[in-house]
Amino acid sequence: MTQRSFFGFAKPRFIYEELTDTLVTPQSVPLPSAVTLYIDKPYAQKDALTLKSGTPVKTGERLSLGDDEGPAVIATVSGTIQGLSAFTGDYGKRLTAVTIEVGKDEPAPEGFDPAAPPTLSYLKRYFTTAPGAPPLASLADSERGISKLVIYGGDADLLTHTNQYVAKTRSEALKKGIEVLQTATELDEIIMALPGETIQGHEYPGTTVINVPASYPSAQPLMVLFKTLGYTVPSDGDTTSLGVVFIRAEAVAAIGSAYLTGKLVTDKLLTIIDKQGNRCLTTARLGTPVRQILAQFKIELADGDRLIFGGPMTGSAIFTEDQSIMPDTDAIMVQDAADVSVCTDYPCINCGDCVRICPATIPVPMLVRFLEAGQYEEAADLYDLFSCVECGLCSFVCPSRIPILQYIKLGKYELAQILTVEEANE
Repeated sequence: MTQRSFFGFAKPRFIYEELTDTLVTPQSVPLPSAVTLYIDKPYAQKDALTLKSGTPVKTGERLSLGDDEGPAVIATVSGTIQGLSAFTGDYGKRLTAVTIEVGKDEPAPEGFDPAAPPTLSYLKRYFTTAPGAPPLASLADSERGISKLVIYGGDADLLTHTNQYVAKTRSEALKKGIEVLQTATELDEIIMALPGETIQGHEYPGTTVINVPASYPSAQPLMVLFKTLGYTVPSDGDTTSLGVVFIRAEAVAAIGSAYLTGKLVTDKLLTIIDKQGNRCLTTARLGTPVRQILAQFKIELADGDRLIFGGPMTGSAIFTEDQSIMPDTDAIMVQDAADVSVCTDYPCINCGDCVRICPATIPVPMLVRFLEAGQYEEAADLYDLFSCVECGLCSFVCPSRIPILQYIKLGKYELAQILTVEEANE
């Protein structure tokens, strides 16, 4: 990646919008009759599962599939388990879906204790599935030698305002969360990256506050790493190899709020973007199905409409209203069928628009040719596959409507699978 500006050579130029007064009061979605939570472990009926249909659970209880120290999820409601099932996420990620019928709200008698020493292992036990999805496994990886934690208070995609809202309104929770993370990690350097005017009024002991440019995609973690902090992005895009971990402001605030109130945070803050592009903020219980959130805002779906988790540039389409919101679901976007961009299999016309707008100055036309042919290793070795920050600008400007971003994300996934098999064989 080069140091020269990239937006001076191409249009359009995208600017992150500042949070306005019309968006500062989130609407609350009522508690659903059932929630579905996801454990980061494949479901297998042969496992000796401790969770079964009919098992009562309480808010704040840690739910695992048998190994108490393995992957788990924190119950966001009290009630009874309706069932467990296999769930496949993006790019074949296999999870276990746990559906809980909501009953009378009762806190778990044992569990998170704010008086307990805030070690990384303790935080990992109770906050991995908290709102904002704190990357506690990365922080706890002693082999990586993490030396710097970067809190980003901007939103990585356009039209979304989730982290901006947290940075603007939850200063006490952020302050406490930073204090807890300082104690747990013993890091000397914690940085908070904030966009535009939101930098004003933010002062936290032991924390350096920096400004992020207003031009998209400057608030994305890899762009903050390169453009603001001056690092060279690793070939595999893994910032932990540099000793740097990124964490959402919402995740820090969730940790801080739990230590201030003694209760784990169970509600997720979301930006809702309707078919007309109107936006509003809402809070909903983690595990709430998308169907109920759309009904709250009177958004009706028709044939051909698209549901997206995330914003317009980098969001991922979902295929059912029954899917539930997750800790990292910052936005739900609904596109009218008439506004959905149609992808094609037209060949590249070598116009160069994707190269001019790429923040990583990747030779996109050559890269996508190798990805279309399934030559993933060549794409990485010769044409900088892993330098891509996945901002989606190339797909947006492509006159041939080639799904470049999807090719890139698929290529990274497929190559990771190939390398995993090769390492196992060795």
